[in-house]
Amino acid sequence: MKKFLACLCVMVLGLTVLAGCGAEAEKGKTVFTVGFDAEFPPYGYMDENGEYVGFDLDLAQEVCTRNGWELVKQPIDWNAKDMELNNGNISCIWNGFTMNGREEDYTWTTAYVDNSQVFAVAASSGIEKKADLAGKVVAVQADSSALAALNDEEVPENTALRDSFADLIEYADYNTAFMDLEQGNVDAVAIDIGVASYQVEKREKGKFIILSEALATEQYGVGFKKGNTELRDSVQKTLDAMADDGTFGKIAEKWGLSDSVCLGK
Repeated sequence: MKKFLACLCVMVLGLTVLAGCGAEAEKGKTVFTVGFDAEFPPYGYMDENGEYVGFDLDLAQEVCTRNGWELVKQPIDWNAKDMELNNGNISCIWNGFTMNGREEDYTWTTAYVDNSQVFAVAASSGIEKKADLAGKVVAVQADSSALAALNDEEVPENTALRDSFADLIEYADYNTAFMDLEQGNVDAVAIDIGVASYQVEKREKGKFIILSEALATEQYGVGFKKGNTELRDSVQKTLDAMADDGTFGKIAEKWGLSDSVCLGK
């Protein structure tokens, strides 16, 4: 019996070691963790099936497929994005991430989307231009490019516009902001044009409009921890190849962003 138990222990130990080796083999595969705002369609969001989808996530998946990496889609609190990146919880920030004004804070890919900050309003509001927002309640996402544009002291026109509002309310995400716009709790939403177009198109036709006067213009890039040039270079090389063979353009077309992309143009 003692010999039997000894043999059994050896067998169990051997299986445990093999299982451990298998786990290590899986861990040996490069994991590419994308940090994104899960309430930022069409770049990254949760669909009706509970899946994380979007333009940026499709790009990231293609990059991982071509490099043999495992993609992990990691939704994050946008206000905590720097902490997540610096702590190594995510490999990069890839979700309609504005480069302008942050050039020295991250290691960036080249720009892949040209973007503008705009205002979305109810079509029946009578608001037709930025000046009409004086005395109105405006919504904006916290720590967003639109908020940064409104607070940009180097653009007096924008700060004067902000100061003319009755109130500027910061939201955690744009879905909630648009719900309040729909319910009449706010008069306008300051927002990225790609996200604005998505939000307007998914709602009742003709109910909302986007003002033609832009608040600001900017570009999107993929942001890596400062100094992480090796990973940035691998992603950039793959994105360039995707642009060259037409895959990048097809993904942009799928998400209605063909007019916004700038990589390879």
